[in-house]
Amino acid sequence: MNQDIQLSRQEVMLFLEKEVEQSAGQYLSSVESNWQPGDLLPQSDAPDFFDEIRNIQEQAENLNYDLLAVLIGDTITEEALPTYETWLGGLKGVRENSQGGWMKWIRSWTAEENRHGDVLNRYLYLCGRINMSKFEASTQYLISDGFNLQTDNDPYRTFVYTSFQEMATNISHRRVATLAKKSGNTILSKICGIVAADEARHANAYKFFINRIFGLDVNEMILAFEDMMRKKIVMPAQALRELGEQVNTFANFSDAAQRLGVYTATDYTDILSHLLEYWDIGNLRNLKENGERARDYLMRLPERLNKIAERMIIPERELKFNWIIG
Repeated sequence: MNQDIQLSRQEVMLFLEKEVEQSAGQYLSSVESNWQPGDLLPQSDAPDFFDEIRNIQEQAENLNYDLLAVLIGDTITEEALPTYETWLGGLKGVRENSQGGWMKWIRSWTAEENRHGDVLNRYLYLCGRINMSKFEASTQYLISDGFNLQTDNDPYRTFVYTSFQEMATNISHRRVATLAKKSGNTILSKICGIVAADEARHANAYKFFINRIFGLDVNEMILAFEDMMRKKIVMPAQALRELGEQVNTFANFSDAAQRLGVYTATDYTDILSHLLEYWDIGNLRNLKENGERARDYLMRLPERLNKIAERMIIPERELKFNWIIG
């Protein structure tokens, strides 16, 4: 496209709408071919239902306390999905057409993601180690409190966020799967591995969307990328809290994830480095002066973040969560 023509965000989104609708099948599965939570957990009408529950609970006895805490935090994040659909549906260039390609994508993406919270919640209920009432209260808090990712209803900033976030959740679920398998919990390992595969597909979709926007509105897109990285990509569960507790639950959850190596400050930098390479930031053309400055900042950022990560000290003690029994 001729870079002398300045397109608005709404024009770019409308231009891409049909392409998004046509390409969605590459990143989403049909309902008929999708796995469902009921495929991965015991069926209550099965004759061996109680034997399977005992097996789940026996395997769960060996789960590390920190790993359980991370699993619960991941589950609460997944269960807050109604908030995310509302947020995406209000984006400029999306909200104008409720039956357009973007809204169809958002609804289908939400429908796939909804299965994640369902299957993880059911596992936690059956495993016998969770105070479900307190865990469910944290989910209700997170949905009712909402969150501010500072994207200002801007699709460019939002898709930077979702690209980053879907890669982060893929890493977290995949590593929980690996640690669960090492502890002998093959059931949880399979569940988290399947969820992680969904997250990887979804990350590829959002990275593709950004690639197309770079082809149409390169300078505005790199300014949006820079802005999001200056603000920092915060997790949706940043407002995580426990019933009756005044402690910083999210900080404790993050410490547990770092102690286990499930999701670390280094992973944050690695995701950024991947996105810089994937979107070929170093070779973008037709940038304006402010776009060039934004590129310089982004290209130097991984080295700066790695230096910060090297100085981080993660508490060794295990902080207690009221979600976990015993």
